[in-house]
Parts: sequence; C-alpha cells; structure tokens
Amino acid sequence: MNQVSKRVCIYPKDIQRITGKSYRQSIRIFNQIRKSLRKPKNSLVSIEEFCEYTGLKYEHVIEVIID
Repeated sequence: MNQVSKRVCIYPKDIQRITGKSYRQSIRIFNQIRKSLRKPKNSLVSIEEFCEYTGLKYEHVIEVIID
C-alpha cells in the first residue's frame, strides 16, 4: 500500500534517521538549514527545503521518515 505523507515539516529526529548521524549532529544540520534560509530560530523547516539543501530526492526522504 502506498502511503501519502501528511507531514510538511522535518525534525532533527528525522534527519538522524535519514543521515545516520547522532541527534546532536542532526540538530546542527537543522540549524544550518535554517541559517542558510535566513529563518528565525523557532521556525520550522519543510521537507522540500531539507531536500533542496542536502540534494537528496524527495521520494527517498519520504520513504525513510514514514513508518
């Protein structure tokens, strides 16, 4: 069965699952993305923005973050 993502945002825990890095490293990556996009400290990052920043394909990322 093909699941459709209802999520728009990505979180450090998702980045950890995608990259295999530690949670702390994932927070650093998350903050680097926000900084490069000039977003406020408490703003969210979309999955599309994450894919654009890392160069990963959206389809691959969705497969990993959907349980």
